[in-house]
Amino acid sequence: MRDIAVFSGSAHPELAQELCAHLGVPLSPTRVSRFANDCLEVQLQANCRERDVFLVQPLVRPVQEHLVELLMMCDAARGASAGRITVVMPHYSYARSDKKDAPRISLGGRLVADLLVASGASRVLAMTLHAPQVHGFFSVPVDHLHALRELAAHFQRYDLSRTTVVSPDLGNAKEAAAFARLIGAQVAAGAKQRFADDRVSINSVIGEVTGRDVIVLDDEIAKGSTVLELLERLRELGPRSIRVACTHGLFSAGALKRLSEQPDVLEIVCTNTVPVPVEDHKAYKAKLRILSIAPALAEAVRRIHNGESVSALFDAPRSE
Repeated sequence: MRDIAVFSGSAHPELAQELCAHLGVPLSPTRVSRFANDCLEVQLQANCRERDVFLVQPLVRPVQEHLVELLMMCDAARGASAGRITVVMPHYSYARSDKKDAPRISLGGRLVADLLVASGASRVLAMTLHAPQVHGFFSVPVDHLHALRELAAHFQRYDLSRTTVVSPDLGNAKEAAAFARLIGAQVAAGAKQRFADDRVSINSVIGEVTGRDVIVLDDEIAKGSTVLELLERLRELGPRSIRVACTHGLFSAGALKRLSEQPDVLEIVCTNTVPVPVEDHKAYKAKLRILSIAPALAEAVRRIHNGESVSALFDAPRSE
């Protein structure tokens, strides 16, 4: 591909390498250094002038470090006269800050979107935003992909004749219903209430799960408290089997360990939008399955570069 340059920040260089391998282009080098006063400096070490520049950086821990790094990458590309700057952000952690649900609270999702645009971003390529309307926070075009095809392709290797996809809450029920349609399954949802101290309570499950093969689907799993609470309600209803799936496997505060220790959870499936530590992958590989979204991102990048429609990426699931 001509006139394209792909750079990666330090958040997830393995994903950027895989994306470039599918595109058939080299990953251009980036230098990130730190001054004695702790300030960051970023240099893009390849020609950007009049080129289509793609900057790959999910916002993962340490989120603020990686955010500032991404802002500086955008600024560096703009200062180098890039023709267009597309931020490839597989995980937008600030999407959770999407509403004013308390007095004098900041809307981080909109603020960070404004910062990215102010730093030079011409376009954003995102994957499974926590709230779909968050893409409206951006004043530049946003291509909002999802990983349902990759997840569907994985689960279609099983007998799905008695399967129910369960959303932990009603907010994620629309995505769960779309996934259920892809694999020909039923759908159910938990009735969740979140308390001020970040505790959650699920009082009931709406839908048929008794004697069925359950796939718990969420957009992301951080501490895992919601999924663990849902598992308690599901056990009361007697499902035949339980699997857990999500797009963003953050697995913070020992969540992967706690989920893996649940004896009735047969499998935990996520994608590589965020890096899963190698030691965690090795320790829990008996249950953990990590699917790659690099082919989908690469195809989206190719289509954006060539001015083609990205909507075709939402068609029927690919087979593995």
